[in-house]
Amino acid sequence: MQLKDEYRERWRQLQEGMATAGADGCLVSTVVNWFYLTGRVMSGFAYLPAEGEPWFFIKRPVNEQGEHIRYIRKPEDIPALIREVGIPLPETLLLEADELPYREYVRLEGIFHPKATGNATTLFHAARRIKTDYELTLFRLGGKAHTLAYQSIPDLFTPGMKETELQWEIERVMRRCGCMGLIRTFGTSMEIFMGSVLAGDNAEAPSPYDFALGGGGVDFSLPIGGNGTNIEKGMTVMVDIGGTVTPYITDMTRVFSYGRLPEEAYRAHQVSIDIQSVVSELAIPGAVCSELYDVAVRIASKEGLEDFFMGTKQKAQFIGHGIGLQLNEGPILSHRSKDILEKGMVFALEPKFVLPEIGAVGIENSFIVHEHGLEKITTAEEQILPFLET
Repeated sequence: MQLKDEYRERWRQLQEGMATAGADGCLVSTVVNWFYLTGRVMSGFAYLPAEGEPWFFIKRPVNEQGEHIRYIRKPEDIPALIREVGIPLPETLLLEADELPYREYVRLEGIFHPKATGNATTLFHAARRIKTDYELTLFRLGGKAHTLAYQSIPDLFTPGMKETELQWEIERVMRRCGCMGLIRTFGTSMEIFMGSVLAGDNAEAPSPYDFALGGGGVDFSLPIGGNGTNIEKGMTVMVDIGGTVTPYITDMTRVFSYGRLPEEAYRAHQVSIDIQSVVSELAIPGAVCSELYDVAVRIASKEGLEDFFMGTKQKAQFIGHGIGLQLNEGPILSHRSKDILEKGMVFALEPKFVLPEIGAVGIENSFIVHEHGLEKITTAEEQILPFLET
């Protein structure tokens, strides 16, 4: 399939969703939805009518050319340009209601004067859940590069390091492997830089962000991840750095140690691997995500580790999440989730435990849902690995 056909198929599927919603126009301005629609990032607005190709009303960059491109100074310019190309203004307009500031949403309503508006965010989230063959190819490329970078982590440690210093070295290797660095997340209150390295009891520190584990962070302005804890013998070091070698994010967590850990850490870590194994066997199209979550909790409870599962002071209420152009897409593997797995979904599975005075153990991998099971695309060694001392 030629790349332009990839995007035409996306437009067609979005238009099918628009028809179901009774909408005859959809206006996009956020970076991720721009990229999903076009494979580019622009400043301006993309307008997808009920039929036909989208039109692009661009502010920046200034060097774009094409039959369906028009340059604008402000969104008030758009209705006249739409009429000019012979498209009726929409009676029901979809706007990115979950992403636009209220002032911008009201402004666009006032510009177009539709009889009704709807939520374009819901439309795009539904479309982006199922990945195309082209997108899955990019996921696999990202998973290989992510795995390659993680294989070098044991060599990056030197005695006396803080977790933040180790993270800098890991980030350097990730960038050398092609990682772009930016982790895009959905929601105004989700922030993180590349990921987290959590040593010892810092893994217990609660965070305001809805990630699996927290960490105190280096400043109150970004309370997530490493806080400068010294890496000492007997504590775990959990590395959870996102892979962004392609626009499609891969997620992988591994655990390392400086010397030998208490046996409790190795046992709990094996339980995490066992949970991954059981859940991944059950995770076929049609599987109910809430039931997969419940299976994980039952295994942790059977092993006497329920109090440490997905945190201690503050527990994450999920064991997995969809990934794509953003880190936190659907489906969600949680007790209250209504999601059902479908062929073409991609998600991260991350059963983890936090052991007081030891640290976090557990794994995370990225999986593609196929007709008869899962394909693991992050394949670094899953056992706890000791750092190689120099």
